Amino acid sequence: MAVGKIDDLREYCLDVARRAKLSAVEMGRVSGAQKNDWLRRSARLLADRSLALGEANRLDLAAAPSFGLSDAQVDRLRLTPARIQAIVRGLEEVVAIPEPIGEIISSSIRPNGLEVQKVRVPLGVIFFIYESRPNVTADAAALCVKSGNAVILRGGKEAAHSSEAIAQILAEAASENGLPGDCVQLIETPDRAAVSHLLALPEYIDLVIPRGGEGLIRRVTEEARMPVLKHFAGNCHVYVDRGADAELARRLVINSKCQRMGVCNAAESLLVHADVAGALLPPIAAALIEQGVEIRGDARTQSLVKAAKPASEEDYFTEYLGPCISVKVVASLDEAIDHINHYSSHHTEAIVTGDLAAARLFAARVDSAAVMINASTRFNDGFEFGLGAEIGISTDKYHARGPCGVQELTSYKYIVYGDGQIRQ
Repeated sequence: MAVGKIDDLREYCLDVARRAKLSAVEMGRVSGAQKNDWLRRSARLLADRSLALGEANRLDLAAAPSFGLSDAQVDRLRLTPARIQAIVRGLEEVVAIPEPIGEIISSSIRPNGLEVQKVRVPLGVIFFIYESRPNVTADAAALCVKSGNAVILRGGKEAAHSSEAIAQILAEAASENGLPGDCVQLIETPDRAAVSHLLALPEYIDLVIPRGGEGLIRRVTEEARMPVLKHFAGNCHVYVDRGADAELARRLVINSKCQRMGVCNAAESLLVHADVAGALLPPIAAALIEQGVEIRGDARTQSLVKAAKPASEEDYFTEYLGPCISVKVVASLDEAIDHINHYSSHHTEAIVTGDLAAARLFAARVDSAAVMINASTRFNDGFEFGLGAEIGISTDKYHARGPCGVQELTSYKYIVYGDGQIRQ
């Protein structure tokens, strides 16, 4: 279908959404074995056609300068043989995830003999919007279909050829294994207006998941007429309590901040209890500076770390995604918790302490999707949590929070078995 004029584009988007809805209903006939066979076949086809995938990717790489991509963005766009193999392994790992659909979450027998079951079911149609990482095309489709959903994929224009090549393989494998032909659809136009049209179709689309920069996520949240699974930013904190071991604190802070700086679960702010700041903050700061990290701190931090620059109010709200960290010395555990709840994006927070009571209080009162006790913030990840894979990390409270795998892409229904009961 040609998608040039706005009327054509609107009709194209409506057609995609309708076909996805029909496919979502048909997914109710698909067994767990069929879904796993689709995943295995998709993995084999991706491996067998790695040369063709490489050719498609080279077209995207050749066009990258016209999009003004940075070196880091070009690297994320690149599909090397090793990265194609990683996609293949990722699909194979999804096969190993237990089948979620049909799971009886709970069951009870009522006094009148009714058996009430709470049963896991798919969400329906998921609209997944992502930026220029072609591997995400396969990852997202795998998780959505494994959880019994139909998915509409909207990748970045920078990866258009790579994403199309992957999506075609997934669709071919679907038809070979008895899955609905439209359970995986890739939006074929780079026109940004297509996203707006699809976000206005709540009668067909049950959930939208934007994965990318804060600007994309805010635009989707403002326009969507259906629920959005999202996080805007990852302003993550590490709090070093007065009961912290010095070497453990240093290692955890460095790993949380420096293991990979440009990701949402990297630490962006450090809080240190005043009772141990004099002893612990200077060596931690020295280790950060050695890693090329700029320190922006309060007056107490600047007195202890000569290289520290003054921190502004905005610094404590900032997700740097790079070599900078905000630091504050706090008088108490309560002050640390209050600071985090005020400035945090409610993504991931960590406490370093040898005091179990302090750890439990921190975990109970900090309002974030994940709380780490004597562990790096970098562990807030679906694979690391044993989910097998994730489609994103949510900082919402409804309906999913934290890393979202196949179970978070499901809902539930009540199924009630009776033998003729009537209500009196």
